[in-house]
Amino acid sequence: MNILVVNGPNLNLLGFRSPEIYGEETLDELMTWLENSPESLGQKFKFYQSNHEGDIIDMIHDEKEWADGILINAGAFTHYSYSIRDAIDTVNIPTVEVHISDIKNREDFRKHSVLEDICLSQVSGLGKFSYLEGVKILKANI
Repeated sequence: MNILVVNGPNLNLLGFRSPEIYGEETLDELMTWLENSPESLGQKFKFYQSNHEGDIIDMIHDEKEWADGILINAGAFTHYSYSIRDAIDTVNIPTVEVHISDIKNREDFRKHSVLEDICLSQVSGLGKFSYLEGVKILKANI
């Protein structure tokens, strides 16, 4: 299975930004760990991170023929980007929304996701294991 992993704004600062919330691993370290986890063996990954909404949308569009599934941590875009929501909905690729922190138990504005109801599932609060759980959900549904 081909899995596109999309990370949104500020996730390029993992390991530096609020390590008490997001952990001490960098995004590159986390993605390497994900790709090499036993549950991920046999899967092909493309990793993408952008702080720009339109670039994320373009990547989802550009990879619509390649990707069998998408893992997306849209960062703050989770809470208000109807454009990213529309891109996911339009390409019709099974998608799992993932978050390192538990967005339901943080600030009020983080509790609502505009992506959640068009995704197979939302996984949050498991740290880096949220991504791994997302892979498992994709494998079970594709």
